[in-house]
Amino acid sequence: MRKSPGVALPILCGLAIAVMLATGSANAGTIQSGRASNAGKKNPVAQVWVTTPDRKLTLSKQDALQFTKLAPDASPAALTVTVDPSRTYQTVVGFGASITESSAAVLYRLDLATRDRTMAALFDPHTGDGLSYLRQPIGGSDFVADNPYTFDDIAAGQTDYDVRQFSIARDQRQILPLLRQALALNPRLRIMATPWSPPAWMKTSGRLIGGRLIDDPRIYQAYARYFVRFIQAYAREGVPIDAVTVQNEPQNRSPGGYPGTDLPMAQEQKLIEALGPALRAAGLSTKILAFDHNWSLHPDDLASTPPGQSPELHYAADLLANPATARWVAGTAYHCYFGDPSAQTVQHERYPDKAIYFTECSGVRSTDPAKTFSDTLKWHSRNLIIGTTRNWAATVLNWNLALDPSGGPHVGGCDTCTGPVTIGPGQTVTTNAEYYTLGHLTRFVKPGAVRIASTSFGTTGWNGQVMDVAFRNPDGSIALVVHNENDDSRTFAVALGGYSFTTTLPGGALATFSWPRGAIPNTATGNLLPLARGSATGQPAGPPEDVVGNAVDDDASTRWSTGTGQQPGQYLQVDLGRRTQIHRLVLDTGASTGDYPRGYQVQVSDDGQQWSAPIVTGSGKGQLTDIRIGDRPTRYLRVTLTASAGSWWSVADVRAYR
Repeated sequence: MRKSPGVALPILCGLAIAVMLATGSANAGTIQSGRASNAGKKNPVAQVWVTTPDRKLTLSKQDALQFTKLAPDASPAALTVTVDPSRTYQTVVGFGASITESSAAVLYRLDLATRDRTMAALFDPHTGDGLSYLRQPIGGSDFVADNPYTFDDIAAGQTDYDVRQFSIARDQRQILPLLRQALALNPRLRIMATPWSPPAWMKTSGRLIGGRLIDDPRIYQAYARYFVRFIQAYAREGVPIDAVTVQNEPQNRSPGGYPGTDLPMAQEQKLIEALGPALRAAGLSTKILAFDHNWSLHPDDLASTPPGQSPELHYAADLLANPATARWVAGTAYHCYFGDPSAQTVQHERYPDKAIYFTECSGVRSTDPAKTFSDTLKWHSRNLIIGTTRNWAATVLNWNLALDPSGGPHVGGCDTCTGPVTIGPGQTVTTNAEYYTLGHLTRFVKPGAVRIASTSFGTTGWNGQVMDVAFRNPDGSIALVVHNENDDSRTFAVALGGYSFTTTLPGGALATFSWPRGAIPNTATGNLLPLARGSATGQPAGPPEDVVGNAVDDDASTRWSTGTGQQPGQYLQVDLGRRTQIHRLVLDTGASTGDYPRGYQVQVSDDGQQWSAPIVTGSGKGQLTDIRIGDRPTRYLRVTLTASAGSWWSVADVRAYR
């Protein structure tokens, strides 16, 4: 990882108040599991857990909220998050962190009983967070207990093309026992692995710090063999490897005193094209993930581009443009230290058959340590817990699982990093904001869950609104994770299938709402259709910040607006892509709840030229204008205003149901 001044990255966390896991505190793994029961209830209920920036609530269970049935065509008065399971996105693989050698070292400073309680608080899915995915360094990283290492370190000037000197003895001391314990606590836990550097004898520098892989077919084959040996050795230790990336941060050309490798795209392609066949020949099903670096090119990496060489601004996308490489790659991995999670959606749209993994983000001690918990909770909630998952991430991984109060031990690299727990002084174990942000996912969203549609109004860059993400678990239960970006409390409603509840979330808080399968009767009013960004036109087209494409971008934090008061004849037109039987149309103003249409009519067309007489007329009443079309087959829909108003007409989200 790398920090950079003046960039929106996790300069985060806050003063962690010590929580002794040995005491059985509710903050330390005794929080209830999230199974909601509606037995004996007149109306269905949602269970609620909340964490606040002042740490007064930390994954604390609140009074259950009762859904009430909405009258036909009615909607809640409060800003409404609409959850719709009919539209699905990515499948969840898991959430977690990394048991680096540093994490293992500090965990082993604890007596056995305290270490066991700490591991249970992290990995037990019944009494703790139930972390479900880990990213393990292949050899050393910046977070090692003493010197960096690989699994094939030999004397300078020697080579080992057959990788006969390979040994994982160093990991057998502490890392592997902890991984086995984690797997015993949570058998659904899966593990990926990443090297910070190949063995020094494979590099142009002859060192683990800096340099490139020697561009020689013998080296690519040897390094592929090294990966195979690693996966096989870990499997013999009872730790299967689900996936690998071939290089941590391949564009980080100048690591700060810790292992790292400048791996240009052409070399990563050659390595993948050697590794894929090697894994197959060995009968291994381990997936290969590409890239494993920031959402956008870090300024330091741009500045360190060697003269005459391309900075490879689109490394992640261009890497998979070569079919010979792409055939071996299951997905693309990302870090948080520069850019924005929307880069993941851009990659998904270019390669929809390739998964998106989010694989590293460290909390960082704030300049004012008293603000670390608050800063981390807010930044991670926006950018990781909700930002990455709303942008197709199948995993969300913090960096170190555990560190000491000084952010160590480490060799080079970050000296202000934090993890889900801090170990020390002595036998003290402190649960940090990362423990709770991850817990708001891991306790309620299980591997195999599917993200489902939900309207969200906040942005990763902060706009002071409510933002959220929703999932349907394999057992049919639903989890909705909501963050109030504003410093003041915000009231909002949640609507699903003709039922809703209204609640208020404290400023900066993160909450999870959970209800079981069948809690909401099957009263769905159609299946949600995906709409393409270029499918809408409007009159007027809208001001530069409110263009008409925003109405169909599946993002309620953006909007199309008229930019002027409502006038008869202003219209919004949507192309469904093909002739489709439409049952219902919803126009959502988003947070601009007063910008609803004072009067409207709806027309349909098969060619976008010849329009029907108005098939529906009416007027909006608030955020949601719910228009029943009546199972009308058509390709084009046009909603035209029929009344004047001083308010603009704004549409943050068009939802068409068949």
